[in-house]
Amino acid sequence: MSQFSLRPVRAGDQAGAYHVCLKTGNFGRDGEPFYREDPDALGRLFVGPYLAFEPELGLILEDDQGICGYALGAFDSHAFYQRYETEWRPRLCAEFPEASGDPNSWTRSQHVHSWYHHPDYYCPEPYAVYPSHLHIDLLDRAQGRGWGRRMLEQVMHELQRRGSPGAHLGVSFQNTTALGFYQRLGFQELIRVGGPQDGCTYLGKRFNP
Repeated sequence: MSQFSLRPVRAGDQAGAYHVCLKTGNFGRDGEPFYREDPDALGRLFVGPYLAFEPELGLILEDDQGICGYALGAFDSHAFYQRYETEWRPRLCAEFPEASGDPNSWTRSQHVHSWYHHPDYYCPEPYAVYPSHLHIDLLDRAQGRGWGRRMLEQVMHELQRRGSPGAHLGVSFQNTTALGFYQRLGFQELIRVGGPQDGCTYLGKRFNP
């Protein structure tokens, strides 16, 4: 049986964390078959900026096979997205041009590349209550063991210690399992955005209700 350990983010975690993002990149399921031409497409968006900008709010879960999960956070979402806009996104846009033609013919990697060019900085209201945001992914072998709850609670505790009143996160409509997990942690629905295939539910949790 694997022995799991939880630790802070450190230099050299990017490759392993990107792999976790890939293997959970199909609405919580294995996304590797869909991103073979660019396995790091999702990681550059959903992992890399957090490791670079706010590593002190990140946690890494690993076992004898390597990194198998992460929990990431941003203290002030507006400030985080401003840094992403000026320090991270220009390089992505330069390296990965937006595909042309009918978007219905694009690969999933090409769709993600288009997100580099047309970022979504949406934050649910009331922002003053939920200014921080969270992101977590676990490989199958690490799920169902309580690690997800423990990791999120630790990141939220650190956010609260730093003075944040609350946090939000987004869950795809297609990821119903994750929705139940967050609700059991005390997150409440704030708003639904988008359609059934590409939309998500934004949830929020106050640290001092």
